[in-house]
Amino acid sequence: MSVSARLHALGIVLPTPPAPVANYVPWVRTGSLVAVSGQIPMRDGALMCCGPVCAVSVGTVTVGTVTVEQATEAARVCFINLLAQVAVACDGDLDRVRQVVRLGGYIAAPATFDGHAAIMNGASDLAVAVFGPAGRHARSTIGVPSLPGLATVEVDGWFEVA
Repeated sequence: MSVSARLHALGIVLPTPPAPVANYVPWVRTGSLVAVSGQIPMRDGALMCCGPVCAVSVGTVTVGTVTVEQATEAARVCFINLLAQVAVACDGDLDRVRQVVRLGGYIAAPATFDGHAAIMNGASDLAVAVFGPAGRHARSTIGVPSLPGLATVEVDGWFEVA
């Protein structure tokens, strides 16, 4: 099944990728690798999820307004935005992707939060759903105090392409 068919079956329509907001490019190709700059959870031109993830840790509720479920969906949207950038790098043909090599996830959360990996699974699970075994990747996921635009999640990635 083609990547386009998988996206269609998942009900995913790739957005038009946004232009960079600072002095960088959205993606760089070197040889067979495409590195995609961090993508935040923009949906229909608006940030869908702002602020840190709220967590319960050792019986204490920490400050935050975003649920783990909302942040997980935000990571999924970040991956969709990565795919939109990769599509541009591949002249619209995502079937040229041979491997999702690496994803990096950044989660805005209090220091006591430890559920970063579960949130990043929103992106990782979608990578496998879209690319099958070629979607399995190396990954780093870290917590940060804040992200650009006060986004809750940011995801960057490396893709091997033909």
